[in-house]
Amino acid sequence: MKSSISVALAVFLGLSTTGCVYVNGERISHEDWRDEQRENRQVISQLEMGMARGDVVGKLGTPSESEAFDRDGEEVRVLFYRTQRKHSDGNTSRDETTPLVFVDDVLVGWGDSVYEQLR
Repeated sequence: MKSSISVALAVFLGLSTTGCVYVNGERISHEDWRDEQRENRQVISQLEMGMARGDVVGKLGTPSESEAFDRDGEEVRVLFYRTQRKHSDGNTSRDETTPLVFVDDVLVGWGDSVYEQLR
């Protein structure tokens, strides 16, 4: 009986201290999201206006979220990349991302002010 309790306690402690989160069925460690944010901020700081969307996605990978709309006959695409943590809920919300704005597949800017201006 005593060994059963010890085993159960060991399993519980092991599971509760692994520091892992599951997002959409994918195992993400605590360090993974920190690394992703740090890498995204680093790459974004080196982007240049006029870059092609394909080149940017090649550097940053798949965005956390995206949207597209037409504005005065131009195609506007916004890619949202996770760059900061505000909530401990395991989800990436828009206020935890930096929007990258493309007009006709050309990077015209990034950040909330650029996104709001074009919306």
